[in-house]
Amino acid sequence: MKIFKFIISKIFLRKAILGISMILLLCMANYTTFTATRSILSTYQGYQETKYINQNGVYIANLDPDSYIDMDVITKDRTQVVYEYLNNNFNYAFYTDGFVVTIPNIDNMEISLSYINEEYYKLNQFELSQGENLDFDYQLDNEIPVLIGKGLSKTYPVGSTIEIEESVLGRPITLKVQGVLKQNAYHSNYYALNSKTYYNFSILVPVNEEFINNANIDLQLNGLMDLTILDTTNEKIINLSEILKENLGLEFNFFSQKENYDYFNEYYIHSLKIIAITTLILLIVITCISIWNALVSIRLMLKDFTINFLVGLSYSKLRKIFYSYFGILSCINLTVIFIFTAFNRYGCWLRKDASFATYGLFGLIGIDWLALFVVILSDIIIGIVIIENMLRKIKKVPISLGVLQ
Repeated sequence: MKIFKFIISKIFLRKAILGISMILLLCMANYTTFTATRSILSTYQGYQETKYINQNGVYIANLDPDSYIDMDVITKDRTQVVYEYLNNNFNYAFYTDGFVVTIPNIDNMEISLSYINEEYYKLNQFELSQGENLDFDYQLDNEIPVLIGKGLSKTYPVGSTIEIEESVLGRPITLKVQGVLKQNAYHSNYYALNSKTYYNFSILVPVNEEFINNANIDLQLNGLMDLTILDTTNEKIINLSEILKENLGLEFNFFSQKENYDYFNEYYIHSLKIIAITTLILLIVITCISIWNALVSIRLMLKDFTINFLVGLSYSKLRKIFYSYFGILSCINLTVIFIFTAFNRYGCWLRKDASFATYGLFGLIGIDWLALFVVILSDIIIGIVIIENMLRKIKKVPISLGVLQ
């Protein structure tokens, strides 16, 4: 232990500024690696989720950014015309969320309602931890079967009912819990695949033609924003765009998921390149500082090092000491990243942000742990590169000069 303290204090911590700089740079390199890895994993999940719509004949609606929404023009009669045209001419997947309601639950979260039709449900293949799949063949006057997120399952087990006073139908409705979604079930954004909305505190409400026809204008209009048209042609999509323009005064673009991928990759790959270059520069700087600091310290303390070599210190022991020190630094940095990530996850619970509240071991979910594992692997590689280069340089220092001193 005495020799460990001597080596560390005389080499790495001899100059406090250099020692602190190395720690901070390593932390920055670890965090950029962690962030990039987690983003890549999240993006991969997004690709997996949306691969079912990445095929010919599938188009996704997107409101043109320059299109002005004039609610004085948009009426229930006009939206009804649009949906009648859709029902008669297309097979489409309907999805809209963000309708927040306040219902009692043990975490006091505001609950988000997500409305989906049968085609959307088939495309996304939701996994359940309890209960049965959704039933879309129901009457509005009866209980409506729903799926709930993990966070609501203790308050509302399978078979229980939920009363909602203000609904998109303009009247109170009763929801019956038919199943519970798998923990941390999510929905990826079509245009930003690494961005997710989690369903832990959501209710998935099945909608059929009767439901949409009786819903208010907010649901009907929002449902058009991410409408997915299935098994169609470009000519039919052009006609649909004209119907939307004629009845609602809105310009809609319809893109394939391949085009959405291209749009996403255009800025995402660029961001990853910047992160990768930044991380590489940090690692080069860390390596240079470490080697230079070690060589300067060895030359300044050559007599002391020579004495230690004469009384039993060897290059193999020196290697073990260097690896031990670097391992301690890595553990400290990993702990900082872990605490920061866990705090961010927990912050969603403190803010009652139901869309991003997740469950996981010590607050971290699967992609967080995988990203930390990648950081550990990168630290092992970084440590090997730095330490072996340091030892190679140190061995070139003529210890015999220390004997003469």
